[in-house]
Amino acid sequence: MQVKGKTVLITGGASGIGLEAAKQFLANGASVIITGRNQVKLDEAKKLYPSIIAIRSDVSDAGDAQTLFNQIKQLGSIDILYNNAGVLTEPANLGMANNQHFEDAAYEMNVNYLGVIRLNNLFIEMLKSRNESAIINTTSILSYVPALLEATYSASKVALQFYTKTLRKHLQILNSSVKVFELLPPLVATEMTAGRNDKKMTTEGLVKALIAGLKKDQFTIRAGDTKAVYILNRFFPKMTFGLINPRKTYAVLAS
Repeated sequence: MQVKGKTVLITGGASGIGLEAAKQFLANGASVIITGRNQVKLDEAKKLYPSIIAIRSDVSDAGDAQTLFNQIKQLGSIDILYNNAGVLTEPANLGMANNQHFEDAAYEMNVNYLGVIRLNNLFIEMLKSRNESAIINTTSILSYVPALLEATYSASKVALQFYTKTLRKHLQILNSSVKVFELLPPLVATEMTAGRNDKKMTTEGLVKALIAGLKKDQFTIRAGDTKAVYILNRFFPKMTFGLINPRKTYAVLAS
């Protein structure tokens, strides 16, 4: 896929992976629109990269999503929709009466899974009208092995992975110009993971892998340790589960 000359919309684009993606897409000759919930961060991103367009929008809100679509339609069109936005709530023990856990789970599913479908449905006809276009959905290493402390986050990424594969096949059957890519990051060094001491991939390395995959039409992009976990889990699922969930995790659950 050609990246140069394309217009890319990046959700969650004001920080972390999304902001690094904005930087690298610009460096590869693309035009970039970012969106996110935090206006202060959007303004800061705009100062760093004055050529980007920054629009405040919450992917979990249907009204915001529709307004975002209308604004972009007025600006012209996009060629690539990069569904990068995602949330992770605090761990909550399962198997106990816990109203906060239910509310957090609903929030994670709405942003990480349903929000992606909402935007894809809004932009699909626009993307189909382009000669070459793409949807990028960000799943996770946890699409293969769940994390005990991130149950719903893991579930949301599995749901998104199955949806992504199905959407890709549907569009292929329709001979659509829209290509559907799945990016599977490992643990990445962002604000979301700031309190963890585990090995982390840099945002720069992740986005480099993404853009390289796009250019090669590599529809499933397993970055960093995700490649090894994918292979190990096929042959040694119990061992792989232990790697994702070390013994120290059990102490957190027991506390």
